[in-house]
Amino acid sequence: MGLVWIEYAAFVAVLVLLTIPMGWWLARCFTSAHDSRLERWTYAAIGVDPQERMGWQRYGAVLVLSNGLLMLLGYLLLRLQGSLPLNPLQNAAQTPDLAFNTAASFITNTNWQAYAGENSLSNATQMVVITGLMFAGSAAGLAAAAGFVRGLARAGSQDIGNYWVDFVRMLWRVLLPLSLLLALVYVWQGVPQTLGTEVLAHTIDGGRTQQLLMGPVASLESIKHLGTNGGGFFSMNAAHPFENPTPLTNMLHILAMLLIPAGMTYALGAMLLKRRQGWVFFGASLVIFLGFLALVWTGEQNGSNLLARAGADQQWNATQSGGNMEGKELRFGITDTALFVTATTAATTGSVNAMHDSLTPLGSITPLALMMLNCVFGGDGVGLINLLQYAILTVFLAGMMIGRTPEFLGKKIEVREIKLVMLSVLAHPACILGWTALAMLWPGAADSLNNRGPHGFSEILYAYASATANNGSAFAGLNANTPFFNTTLGLAMLMGRYLTLLPLLAVAGSMASKASVPAGAGTFPTATPLFTGLLVFVVLVVGGLTFLPALALGPVVEHLQMLAGQFYP
Repeated sequence: MGLVWIEYAAFVAVLVLLTIPMGWWLARCFTSAHDSRLERWTYAAIGVDPQERMGWQRYGAVLVLSNGLLMLLGYLLLRLQGSLPLNPLQNAAQTPDLAFNTAASFITNTNWQAYAGENSLSNATQMVVITGLMFAGSAAGLAAAAGFVRGLARAGSQDIGNYWVDFVRMLWRVLLPLSLLLALVYVWQGVPQTLGTEVLAHTIDGGRTQQLLMGPVASLESIKHLGTNGGGFFSMNAAHPFENPTPLTNMLHILAMLLIPAGMTYALGAMLLKRRQGWVFFGASLVIFLGFLALVWTGEQNGSNLLARAGADQQWNATQSGGNMEGKELRFGITDTALFVTATTAATTGSVNAMHDSLTPLGSITPLALMMLNCVFGGDGVGLINLLQYAILTVFLAGMMIGRTPEFLGKKIEVREIKLVMLSVLAHPACILGWTALAMLWPGAADSLNNRGPHGFSEILYAYASATANNGSAFAGLNANTPFFNTTLGLAMLMGRYLTLLPLLAVAGSMASKASVPAGAGTFPTATPLFTGLLVFVVLVVGGLTFLPALALGPVVEHLQMLAGQFYP
C-alpha cells in the first residue's frame, strides 16, 4: 500500500515542477508587447485590430459573440454531416436537439457527449467541429483569465486588454505547440492517427473478423486533455485502449489536464509581481485536491459490503488491487482510477478511464463535490477566475469580521464588486439545483434512468452538475439523448459558462479602474499560509454547504442504505 502514496507523491512533485515553466510561459504570452508574423497574419485574416483597447463590456461581448458564431457553425456542420466528405461509414446528421447539445457542449469547454463518437461522427466532423471547438473553447477561457488578471494588476485603467490578441496567442503559442508535441508522444505509445475509419481484424480463433473503428484519435486526444475538454473519440473515452493504451499515456492524460490550470496560478503571481500570491492559490487547490483524492481512494479501496456479502474477494493482495473493481480497467486498478477521477473533475475535463456510475456512494462524492465547487484548479483559465472570486469573498468576510473595508491585491473591495461576485457564486448552484429539480418533476424524464432510488437521483444531479461546471463526465446510467435532456443540458452548459464568467469580467473592469491602495496596519495579508487555510475553509463552507441537502438525498443516503444491506434491484 505504501506504493500508492509514493506514486501520488511523485505525481504531485512532477506537477509542481511543471507548473513553474508552464506558468512562466503563460505570463510571458499574456504580457508580451510583440506579435509574431503568424499572429499578425491571423489578425488580418479575421479582420481585427490588435491595438484596440477593450473595456470589460467590449471584451465580454466579443468573447460571447465569437463563441456564439463558432457554436452556430458547429451546429450547421453537425446537421449537414451526411453531406460532408470523409464519411465512408455514411454516418447520418445529428438531430436538431442533439446537434444543439453537442455544439453548446464543445464551445463551452464541457464536452458532454450524448452520442457514441465512433458510431455517430465522421472523421470530418471529429476534426473540424469537435477538435476545432476544443481549441476555441480552451483559448477563450484562457483569454478571459488574462483579462481578469490584468484587471487586478492595473490601476486607473479603463481596459483589460484585447480579447483577440489573447485568444490568438493562446492558440499559436500554447495550445497548438503543446498539442502537437503530446500527440506525437501518443502516437509513439500506440494511439491511432489516421484518416482511415476502420480495420478488419481476424480474431484469435481464426474463424471470424472484427471491425475496429479508428481515425484521427491522437490529435483529438492531446487537446482533449491539455484544453481540459474531455470529449472522447470513442464512447468509452480514456478507458478505451486506442485512447489510453499504456500506463504512460494514463499519467500523461492526468498531468496534461492539470498542467495549464496549475500553471495559471504561477502566471497570476508573475503578472502581479507577487509570486508568493500565486503559490497561495496553488496550495489551496492542492489541499482540496488531495483531500478529495483520499476520499475517493478510500471509498473505492474499501469496496462494497454488498459485494462482500455476495462472496466477492475485495482484499488487497499480491494478485489483485482489491476494492470495488466494477466499471474499472484492471490495468489501472484503484490507485490510477482514483487519481484520474479526482483530476478530471477538479480540472473540469470530464475525460474518464472508468465508469463513474459504478463508483461506490462514498467514492462518487468526490467527482460531484469537485464539480459543485468548480474552483479546484478548474478548467483552462476559468478555474483560476472561479478561485479568485472565492478569494475576494474571503477577504470581504475577513474585513467584515474586523470592521474594516476589505482590500484585495491593493484594491478596495466595495459593494459593486461583492454584488457581482455573489451573482457569479449563486448562479452556479441555482443552475445545478434548478435544472435538477425541473428534471425530477418533468413528465417522462424518469424514463431515462437506469437505476431507481437515491442513485437514480444522483444520476440526474450528476448530469446537471457536470453540464453547469462545464465538465462533461457522466453517470452513464442516464440516457441523456432525449429532446428534454439534450435541450436542458445544453442550456445548463451555456448558463454555467457565461452567467458566471461575465459578472467576473465586470469585477475585473471595476478593479482595473481603481487606484492602488498601499498596504497598512489593518490590511489583511493574502500571501500567507493563514489566508490559504481561510480560503480553503470558505470554499468548502460557502461552496459545499449549498449542495449538502442534494448530496444527502443522493450519495449520502445511498451509502447509508448500502451499509444497511438495502439495494434497488
